[in-house]
Amino acid sequence: MSRSVQENTVSAVLYGTPAVPGVVAAPTVRPGPRVHVAVTHEPIAESDRASELAAFRRAAATVADRLGGRAAAAHGAAAEVLAADAAMAADPGWLDKAAEQIAVGLPAGAAALAATDHFADLFTILGGLMAERVTDLRDVCDRVLAELAGAPEPGVPVPDRPSILLATDLAPADTAGLDPNLVLGLATSLGGPTSHTAIIARQLGLPCVVAVAGLDDIPAGTDILLDGAAGRITVRPSAEAVALATAEHRVAADRAAAWTGPGATADGHRVEILVNVQDGAGARAARHTPAEGVGLFRTELCFLDREFEPTPAEQAAVYTEVLDAYPDAKVVLRTLDAGSDKPLRFAEHPEEANPALGLRGIRITTDNGLLEHQLDAIATAASTRTAPTWVMAPMVSTAAEAKSFAALVRARGLVPGVMVEVPAAALLAEAILEHVDFVSIGTNDLAQYTMAADRMSPLLATLTDPWQPAVLSLVARTATAGRVLGKPVGVCGEAAADPLLACVLTGFGVTSLSAAASAVTGVGAALAATTLADCRRAAEAVLGTTDPADARAAARKALGL
Repeated sequence: MSRSVQENTVSAVLYGTPAVPGVVAAPTVRPGPRVHVAVTHEPIAESDRASELAAFRRAAATVADRLGGRAAAAHGAAAEVLAADAAMAADPGWLDKAAEQIAVGLPAGAAALAATDHFADLFTILGGLMAERVTDLRDVCDRVLAELAGAPEPGVPVPDRPSILLATDLAPADTAGLDPNLVLGLATSLGGPTSHTAIIARQLGLPCVVAVAGLDDIPAGTDILLDGAAGRITVRPSAEAVALATAEHRVAADRAAAWTGPGATADGHRVEILVNVQDGAGARAARHTPAEGVGLFRTELCFLDREFEPTPAEQAAVYTEVLDAYPDAKVVLRTLDAGSDKPLRFAEHPEEANPALGLRGIRITTDNGLLEHQLDAIATAASTRTAPTWVMAPMVSTAAEAKSFAALVRARGLVPGVMVEVPAAALLAEAILEHVDFVSIGTNDLAQYTMAADRMSPLLATLTDPWQPAVLSLVARTATAGRVLGKPVGVCGEAAADPLLACVLTGFGVTSLSAAASAVTGVGAALAATTLADCRRAAEAVLGTTDPADARAAARKALGL
């Protein structure tokens, strides 16, 4: 523990990776230790094994139902995460592995732990997005153990006053349940800027810093000042420092609150400001923002936690809710992005040495009818709209994939596009844009694949920072291709939610920015306060750097901030 953090009279400044911008000052609160459920390993008699298995399956089903109910009541990224956790609690592989242990005499709790250890080891070896699921899996196991023992469900306790939550790591299910009125900000010593925790924090509008060195040394109850944009935490700040930082943030917040759209720079250069949504509830809530439409409709929710593929009619009903929320506006649907960390029960997933590089996105929906069925459902939902409906495919890597997808989309009267998430797609952006009408850059995966760095690893968080110059070079290359061919290039990854980076992206030539609803006004206000020439100068300055921190500094200097 550092001396400065321990002493009450001396402040310390800690740095991590910026995840969600915003400035808050408050005392800290930490999750209480999870209730330790005593697990016996005493063998059980053969005559008791059937009832033990039944008790385990009841507990797992209860946890799955509880998480599924929370998913149904949530929206956006929180709904997706909770649905994925519910699916994990009902996963046949995990259930069967525990059942094997019970069949040879292990009690239910010990069997659940053994099954969890087995899959946690496997996920860790696989790495990539699969490693992200270890925290989720252990959280699900803890909930099942508590249910078996009749103990309280684990989770983050509700603070008795507005606080900043500090944790080594958080289960996504815990983050999704935070009350923004009591938890004002969030910092973790693990995680990355595109982790589920960070994404949900952005949806909730909670300033967030991740991968903070020394964070675990800060005790609960300590006053801190958290700056999410700078990735900085000041421990025991002076009253003057708090007053200055919060006043500056209030000015920016007031400017954002006053922005009503449409998206444009101070000299009138148009940039569409759109919103990312997951379902109808999220789309209807987003109508209260100045967003001009939907730049990313994630369609996974109606596929997860399903034993069988949803019918086109079932899918069309879900898509119609979002389309009806923006009947005359631009709506961009992303086709099913499953595989890897989001397996489908009804699709055959082969064992893969590296699932993050395996059957993901468009690769898992070809040759099995899934893509055609989904496009039919989208066409049905869009049939009564006067505005065109845009559809894009995830994980496209080649011009041939883009050409094939575009033909299927156009045959149904829809507007075809693809996601640029793979470096190959950015390098061949012109060739891909010859076949489709638009592209949208997913900066989360583009950073992961460009930097060969697991976006969930706290040790590699700086590599998956969207400000990495190598990543931004690929974004700039893609935007140039769009400008040459006269076709739109959007950004719908988490980078689009950063007001400073939004100005840089505009300088590259990006034509639309799609972010979480909570980030829309901040991005729009930032663009409205600068000129296109300033944005271009910032973009040029950033491309001359080799480090994320230097890139941020260069952008601020070019914009006079």
